Amino acid sequence: MAIIINLDVMMAMRKKGLTELAGEIDITLANLSILKNNKAKAIRLSTLNEICRALECQPGDILEYVEDENESAGEDDAAPQQT
Repeated sequence: MAIIINLDVMMAMRKKGLTELAGEIDITLANLSILKNNKAKAIRLSTLNEICRALECQPGDILEYVEDENESAGEDDAAPQQT
């Protein structure tokens, strides 16, 4: 996955636990844990907004783009060139 969720890092910096944050933003522990462990496939902007409000941070403090090695390697071998 090319988008990394650094929620655990920001939570540690703000000294907030999973239960405390889940209560503040009204999300289940299970769903917050999925986000924290970088297992989420999507996140609602309203949820991201609440996380940023509770942790006093910007979305860029939580979300990071990292180029996936599989994606970049596959581009070169994707289609043979015709001669």
